[in-house]
Amino acid sequence: MAVELTNLCRQLRLAHIAEYVSAQQSEQLLQLVQELLVAELDGRRRAKLGKLVQQAGFPHLKTFEGYVTDHIVFPQGGSLDTLRQLEWLERKENLLLMGAVGTGKTHMAIALGVEACRRGKAVQFYRSSDLVAVLQEKFASGTLSKFREKLRKMDLLILDEVGYVPFSQTGSELLFNVIADCYERQSVIVTSNLEFGQWTSIFGDTKLTSALVDRLVHHAHILSFTGDSFRLKQAMERIPG
Repeated sequence: MAVELTNLCRQLRLAHIAEYVSAQQSEQLLQLVQELLVAELDGRRRAKLGKLVQQAGFPHLKTFEGYVTDHIVFPQGGSLDTLRQLEWLERKENLLLMGAVGTGKTHMAIALGVEACRRGKAVQFYRSSDLVAVLQEKFASGTLSKFREKLRKMDLLILDEVGYVPFSQTGSELLFNVIADCYERQSVIVTSNLEFGQWTSIFGDTKLTSALVDRLVHHAHILSFTGDSFRLKQAMERIPG
């Protein structure tokens, strides 16, 4: 039991409590102090999780409860369970979620982001068009370097809806630089409704698009989302027959 108290004190950075409790030689006191420290540790973890989730900027919170994977083609040997273990995040690998609109890509990206927050990881979520707008604003105001430094501190960057809105040349170059910063240093989750061969229509420049895709695909797990839109299906089910 004293070993457990010592471990709790170490995690909470409490220098002298374990020594005091040991000197009292009271099992009742030992049990009480351990319960108090467990409650303190749990409270700190919940507070940290709440802060990380808030800072991540998720548009809404998603979990994997009831999440269906029948329509998802995983890489060989991969599954939702293996993704949720977040070993790919520890190895600074990427996830590319490709498929039609409404097939659960954003849901998976957010749910994995929340799981990462639970592990104490720093996560940042952006719709790609919103991130490009922020990058252009920071560039114009001369504060781009500071903003990119903030992004470099993230363990996981989620870029949602790449392919929905074409970017200007400046916007494409700014986004490329962010992805280049992440290469082999951080993990990126990208969701897109376009195949890689169509990304030139979004980024404009063929060479830039090729270099960007090359960095994303290297050390990446690519998931293919097939089937019809869940949102469309649910909307149709609500229409009276």
